[in-house]
Amino acid sequence: MRAVLVSGAGGPASLSIGEASSPVLQPGEVMLQVIATAVNRADLMQRDGNYPPPPGASTILGLEATGTITALADEVTGWRVGQRAMALLSGGGYAQYVAVPSGQLMPIPDGIDAVAAAAIPEVFLTAYLTLVRLAHLTRGDVALIHAGASGVGTAAIQIAHAVGAHAIATTRDASRIDMPHKLGADTIVVDDARFADQVRQMTDGHGADVVLDLIGAAYFPQNVASCARGGRIVLTGLVAGRRTEADLGTLLANNISVIGSTLRGRTLAEKTDLVRAFTEWAVPRFADGTLRPIVDRVVPLEDVASAHESVGANDAVGKVVLQ
Repeated sequence: MRAVLVSGAGGPASLSIGEASSPVLQPGEVMLQVIATAVNRADLMQRDGNYPPPPGASTILGLEATGTITALADEVTGWRVGQRAMALLSGGGYAQYVAVPSGQLMPIPDGIDAVAAAAIPEVFLTAYLTLVRLAHLTRGDVALIHAGASGVGTAAIQIAHAVGAHAIATTRDASRIDMPHKLGADTIVVDDARFADQVRQMTDGHGADVVLDLIGAAYFPQNVASCARGGRIVLTGLVAGRRTEADLGTLLANNISVIGSTLRGRTLAEKTDLVRAFTEWAVPRFADGTLRPIVDRVVPLEDVASAHESVGANDAVGKVVLQ
């Protein structure tokens, strides 16, 4: 089958289109003929040798896809050959075919085409997991969302509003502020890793009940300073470092929780449970327009190197989709 191959660890230039072995179905899996996939920062990390796939996962890049089911293994119910679906993957999306545990499949929402739907699974499930299931974001809360123009950021702003929370989004690039603002977030341009005073001003001194941090160490002290009493910081990215100093006294005095989370490394049972809950909660909201995938552009699979360059340079707003 056709697939994107990685020759060593050498940036976008290491990517090429070639032939790979087709996946073999295991019990409980379906075969998906891929229509589209999307680029995630984790793909860039894996390409560069810094984020190996979980044991047993495909070594081909790609953490999400949409496609048409071409085969069902034993123990699969609720799906049929010929049906279109979107999928959360542990790997393998940059290919003609991918084997998917049936519990990680979701119906494509009404009104969204299969190409645009490829921008949903990874970022919206990450945002739903971190904000709703881990941080228990609820109506009336304030959510501080870093990297607000990214795929996860644009998804998180929408999910925050869908639960009745107020969103404040940050970006390090003023040229990327329009989309978070259009999605209804108050916005902060961060050029010196300082934002806590602005968060306090925007919330009349209350602070953020939940902080979704895709940045990492450079933002941690200000995350703590931004938190309301009882605030929850959810860390799910480390693009600005993994080591920092923290005032533990502030955490204690204000009852602040710090939660670390990844999606890819969760167990099959955990992912199945998450996908089931997300499907029930989110698919109707996509269908009625409350939620929508934010697609910066769609490019052919042959242009995968330029897609990686765009994501690596932070010049995409939302997702870059590979068709």
